[in-house]
Amino acid sequence: MVDDTLAIEVAFGLPHKQRLIALSVPPGTTAREAVALADLPHLFPELAPETFENAPLGIFGQALRDPSQYQVAPGDRVEVYRPLLIDPKAARRERAKRQASGSADKGE
Repeated sequence: MVDDTLAIEVAFGLPHKQRLIALSVPPGTTAREAVALADLPHLFPELAPETFENAPLGIFGQALRDPSQYQVAPGDRVEVYRPLLIDPKAARRERAKRQASGSADKGE
């Protein structure tokens, strides 16, 4: 008998907790379906289930444009990305401001 499943992984993490779930899925499974099969709301009860339903997804660090259309391939690691809490550009501006005011306080 031939095994018609694909071995993949689904990854998600918080700063204090990470999970990598190994799955065997049928051919034609989409990245979004794989995330649903990983049952992340059960593993991360501190987050709302909606967190995973519409989260941006990627494969090995490459963001997917349409995760509901991308069919996983053997060995894929589907990554579930958390929403950014602050815009990276805004964070850099704030750090630069703090550094500039810190050097001014040192008697420049």
